[in-house]
Amino acid sequence: MNIDRNFFYTTDTNNNISFLTEQLFRQQTSSWQLAAANYKGLEKTLVRKLYIGGMCFVVQFNPERIRSSAAKIDARSISERKCFLCPQNLPPEQQCIPVCADFLILVNPFPIFPKHLTISKRQHTAQSIAQNMETMLEISAALTDYTVFYNGPKCGASAPDHLHFQAGNKGFLPVEKEFAEMKNRLQIVKYKNVEISFAADYLRRMITLQSNCKNDMLEMFAKIYNILSKLQPHETEPMLNIICYTDKKSWTVHIFPRVGHRPAQFFEQGDKQLLISPASVDLGGVFITPRIEDFEKISAENIIDIFNQITINKTDFEKIIYETNKIN
Repeated sequence: MNIDRNFFYTTDTNNNISFLTEQLFRQQTSSWQLAAANYKGLEKTLVRKLYIGGMCFVVQFNPERIRSSAAKIDARSISERKCFLCPQNLPPEQQCIPVCADFLILVNPFPIFPKHLTISKRQHTAQSIAQNMETMLEISAALTDYTVFYNGPKCGASAPDHLHFQAGNKGFLPVEKEFAEMKNRLQIVKYKNVEISFAADYLRRMITLQSNCKNDMLEMFAKIYNILSKLQPHETEPMLNIICYTDKKSWTVHIFPRVGHRPAQFFEQGDKQLLISPASVDLGGVFITPRIEDFEKISAENIIDIFNQITINKTDFEKIIYETNKIN
């Protein structure tokens, strides 16, 4: 597989991923017309805020995200299109930086964040986190100014057939600030060097792992993953979204267990329809609306109802807490 034409070359000799990524972003948003236009357009994106029980939700009108929100991910549709993350199918203008041996950092040309990256595996392999959580932590450690996120194959990933992560500016998602503010009120379990927090009343229910030890973090994540798998034995991978960031001393990993891909509103007709396909960004507190009518009419009640449909219920969340406590 020859992708030399897409490699980003620079005079930096220290292989500093953060520096290289910044250089890549500047280059792509100045010389690649599609990326330049969409990032410029992002400056004029309409946003409004909704507050639910002290929690902030930012609603963003972003018509370029229709490709993701309305993506067809059934087996037939996927088999009939070229994979847009495979190196041989990248646009000639799109360049990349190798990271973690077999992943590529790309500037996402259809941004949500002021700086939005896609980190995809070179080889065409299915979206799966079980054997790739270490890579997620390593990418987060390399991109300390970014929040890295993972969308499960049935949880918002528009390319479930090709393993990838995404990343955007740290501090953009409300969950980052809100977790710091509410942590001292949460139930916390400790396992080795890992703190496990359970947000049972955070509207969409969230499990958070924090540690400065990568091996302990990976061990605890595997245990949580196994608990979730037992709740969904029919799924190849338990439905989940993950948001990860680091402060150079430790990792914070938010896990959002899911039970549904898209809410009923997505499939409605006429005025009842909301073309919302929640993924990590939405669970992190930024709701993406690709149509102006959805941006204008989505309400706090809609958000509550959507989360009630797609995220794990209270009973199963309590089972997760119970099983996690048994680990110790």
